[in-house]
Amino acid sequence: MAIAVYYESETLPRLAAFFYAQALEERNHALMMVRYLLDAGVEPVVPGVAAPQHGFADVVAPVAHALEQERRVSEQINALAALARQHGDYTSEQFMQWFIKEQVEEVATMADLLRVVERAREDPLRAEEYLAREAKGEVGADPTAPPVAGGQM
Repeated sequence: MAIAVYYESETLPRLAAFFYAQALEERNHALMMVRYLLDAGVEPVVPGVAAPQHGFADVVAPVAHALEQERRVSEQINALAALARQHGDYTSEQFMQWFIKEQVEEVATMADLLRVVERAREDPLRAEEYLAREAKGEVGADPTAPPVAGGQM
């Protein structure tokens, strides 16, 4: 969300919209995990989080930061799947497979966007044009996605 706000403050609406959508998607991923834990009879614990970074050196830094976050999340997802397997919890391991697939897509998308904004560092409107041209639009819900706590929002 902080990255979206940064881009909006820089009057880069397509980059802002991309990251607002990312924030909503990540929220829903967390709610998928909450729903799974509730369905499995485990009380979810929602931890506090540190304040997000909100100042960036240039238009490239937020995307580099987001890519680093996606890579870190991929490591965490893989660790959860490995832990489930180690404990013989094949149901949870299977649940994590969707997230593993999703993270491959997330990392690839962010890596591509980073290459674009690096090339457009001096003219960020080129990155805006890229997003306008390459926008995938609403593709519809992934029928393989786990359910979200609280329903789809």
